[in-house]
Amino acid sequence: MRTTEHGEHRSGAPTRRRLPRLRTALAAALALAVSGAAAPQVMAAQPTATDPQPAVPSLAWADCQGGFECANAEVPLDYRDPQGRTITLAVVRKKAADQGAKKGTLFLQPGGPGNSGVDFVRNNYAGLPASLRDNFDVFGYDVRGVGRSSQVVCWDDPTYTQAVTAAKGVPGPDAYEPAVRQAASFVQGCQDNAGGIAPYVGTGYVARDIDLLRQALGEEQLTYYGRSFGSYIGTVYAAMYPERVRALVLDGGYDPEHYANKPYAYDRPQYLALDGAMGRFLDWCKGDQATCGFGDGDPRAAFEKLKADLDANPVPTANGGQANGYTLVYRLMFNINEGKVIWPSLGQALRKAQQRDNTSFLLRPPSPASYDFLNPNVAVECVDKDYPRDPALLKRKVTRNAELAPLLGPAMAYGPPTYDHQHATACVQWTGEKPSRYAGSFRAKGSAPILVLGTTGDPDTPYQDSVALSRKLDNGRLLTFRAEGHTAFGRSACATDAVTGYLVDLEVPARGTTCADETQPPSATPKKAPAGTTLGELRNGVDDRLDRIGTLR
Repeated sequence: MRTTEHGEHRSGAPTRRRLPRLRTALAAALALAVSGAAAPQVMAAQPTATDPQPAVPSLAWADCQGGFECANAEVPLDYRDPQGRTITLAVVRKKAADQGAKKGTLFLQPGGPGNSGVDFVRNNYAGLPASLRDNFDVFGYDVRGVGRSSQVVCWDDPTYTQAVTAAKGVPGPDAYEPAVRQAASFVQGCQDNAGGIAPYVGTGYVARDIDLLRQALGEEQLTYYGRSFGSYIGTVYAAMYPERVRALVLDGGYDPEHYANKPYAYDRPQYLALDGAMGRFLDWCKGDQATCGFGDGDPRAAFEKLKADLDANPVPTANGGQANGYTLVYRLMFNINEGKVIWPSLGQALRKAQQRDNTSFLLRPPSPASYDFLNPNVAVECVDKDYPRDPALLKRKVTRNAELAPLLGPAMAYGPPTYDHQHATACVQWTGEKPSRYAGSFRAKGSAPILVLGTTGDPDTPYQDSVALSRKLDNGRLLTFRAEGHTAFGRSACATDAVTGYLVDLEVPARGTTCADETQPPSATPKKAPAGTTLGELRNGVDDRLDRIGTLR
């Protein structure tokens, strides 16, 4: 049993099932091109009243420190066999102080896929608006395949460490084929090490789990806040159970049709959004060199040189590893999510990297706790998404994405399987059935009003995806946050008040509501983290399996 950097134990290790070894990626690609064969695509169907009904979990709550209660929930591993094998989900709650006055239970769902919902509640409860803590029991859980709920492990820590250490910030002209072969190795690892659970980690089954948990908690309808990937989970729940929605907040929405059924159309905007955010930061850096401290008058050129220099001569790290151009890109990909408030800190961290100072938080290689996030991040999306199994199309899309997003895109496109928009090389080679995949419709016809939050400069979930989601939902309502950074709740007093009023009193913001109160860059690098940020740590996922909502004070 291995522990994460936070001393948390893994539990519920997945059953190992040996499948035939994949051929090399290039040979497999040739076979696909010749045969046109596709992997079986069984997917989650809309549940009906005549389906066999799984048992509602019985939750035996026990104190788990800090006023929180924890329990385990047994749910079907495969909903096609609801009375068959089960999987154990770890759940947590903190009860409202006045149980007689509470309005119900508020489900909090973090981003990812791969972030722990148990940790999300524990880490963010104190910073929630008082009216949410007063009116609701606050509930979260680790979804199937994540954290304490049978963690998916495709690559072990040494294999992942070797892959990210060998990756480059500036990949060479022959980087595509090795990337495809490496992705094939990752897929084989999933089949070898997580084959007993991987088919069942898709969002269609996650939504069914949530409905069983809703019943276990005695709730007639669901009250829910989901950020980033949590917004997609909420979207699928609403689509499958529209009449069971009381209030859903989908913060940093996905275009669900693109995500599930046209994934190349989903990936490209994310490449462009990430590079756009990085470009706007570098433009600010050029315009305010005194505060930024990086670039010597030309931050873009300095950044390109820094990536190449670190690839050529990696910086030794305190723990005996090394940081190169890929390390820099990987860290920027997530820290840019903080928005303008962190820009001075990013400038200083880049300057430190330029000076080969390994205390720069941008030179911290991915950790074992990162791998706990990244393994299910890839696996879940490969189950959820339906990529065309055409190797020529894959090559065109991947190489074009790298070309269109030159700042951060090439390192991700040709790097090992890690995060979101660069999963295509692995997912095109994914094998086996996908009974837990949900393919639509996404209208949620007949639901209560659903609030979608979109941030115009979001580098992770592009604003246009939130617009598309609000239009696809029959009863969607869009609130726009004009800002840099990822998601809106907790980063904007305007958006936070709107979300709170909606969850508590079902007050839907007026159509066209726009918030524009992002915290602007300070005039110098702050000596301590501004409210809602962590400076040398990232708030929004991956680094240490933390996912934090901003705290407004």
